[in-house]
Amino acid sequence: MAGRVAVVTGGTRGIGAAISLALKNAGYRVAAIYAGNDEVAKKFTAESGIAAYKWDVADFTACEAGVKQVVAALGPVDVLVNNAGITRDATLHRMSFEQWNAVIQTNLASCFNMCRCVIDSMRDRNFGRIVNIGSINGQAGQYGQVNYAAAKSGIHGFTKALAQEGAGKGITVNAIAPGYIDTDMVRAVPPNVLEKIVARIPVGRLGKAEEIARGVLFLVADDGGFITGSTLSINGGQHMY
Repeated sequence: MAGRVAVVTGGTRGIGAAISLALKNAGYRVAAIYAGNDEVAKKFTAESGIAAYKWDVADFTACEAGVKQVVAALGPVDVLVNNAGITRDATLHRMSFEQWNAVIQTNLASCFNMCRCVIDSMRDRNFGRIVNIGSINGQAGQYGQVNYAAAKSGIHGFTKALAQEGAGKGITVNAIAPGYIDTDMVRAVPPNVLEKIVARIPVGRLGKAEEIARGVLFLVADDGGFITGSTLSINGGQHMY
């Protein structure tokens, strides 16, 4: 485990930042990928010592170039956490194609882009750990989020299929489906709406980003080779199936 190289997309903020920090503290060499907020990324690197790399995970060519940059700096990628995600909420009859496509490309197509860029090296070395961050809303749906729910649901199917392909080569592929986590994205929800959301969570609170990070550490461990194709729901009991 110590010294393995881990890449976390959306890795400088929210859940991604917690995952990056947890991996570093466990001895991984971490590259945190981000798309837009240079100021936040610089602050994250200054405080954590984790290198931040900027590229658009929705752009396959950018992913190819970015992964090569990480490999040159840190070595071959052993662990990939596909966490990058955006929301462009609207009911379908008001949703533009741009809102649909942006979420599908950033949240779902990025999983193909990043996995495709690391899978050959993982196969060559007979080891790999991939964790894709889905969502409770990809499992249960959510009003006003047909784009987000479709992308996150797609991640769960993508995970199961790639797990079958990687199993014989020592590559595990799993998903985590967070519930409502106390991040900037959730804090932006109007207080009256957020209160109703929390009321539907059996444990009576929002989750913490660190709780998702602990799930990632469990799944990427060297001795986690018998867990693949699974979705770990971390949602306080809000959705069970």
